[in-house]
Amino acid sequence: MSIVKVSDREFAPYIPQEAIEKEIHRIASEIKHDMEGRDPLFLVMLNGAFMFAAELFKSLDMACEMSFVKYKTYVGTESTGKPNELIGLDANQVKGRDIVIVEDIIDSGFTMRLLLKDLAEKQAKSIRIATMMFKPNAFKYNYKVDYIGMNISNEFIVGYGLDYNEYGRNLKEIYKIVE
Repeated sequence: MSIVKVSDREFAPYIPQEAIEKEIHRIASEIKHDMEGRDPLFLVMLNGAFMFAAELFKSLDMACEMSFVKYKTYVGTESTGKPNELIGLDANQVKGRDIVIVEDIIDSGFTMRLLLKDLAEKQAKSIRIATMMFKPNAFKYNYKVDYIGMNISNEFIVGYGLDYNEYGRNLKEIYKIVE
């Protein structure tokens, strides 16, 4: 791994692909254990969680259904503080279901809080959250994150589905911004 340029910014190596995938396989094992005998609906947060979700689903040998939701909250390296729902959910899909939200990263937790509220209003039976990355120092809410791949510092990162202005998602490793 070496410094990469994504759009107009440079990013330094941070987390290698092997370490990411090891944590994803661990999460899959935990989910499989917790969801035994259930028929969960996995909700993948687009666009960032697609690589995490793909690796996760390859490791889940269980009956499950998946769907996708999409919110946009970032412009560049800053959150707008106003998530826009771009792809939503049908209430009939959620009502009475065990839900596992699959997210790439949780930092402030604002967007997830809105999704949790929406799922509760649509009468989900239970809700669990699986995230590849978690920034505990940036997290502002008190809901539980059930499955965490890695706790990381409050740095801006790209790669493995995470982007900078929609670029860099295809990187196999995770990189942190060079200030």
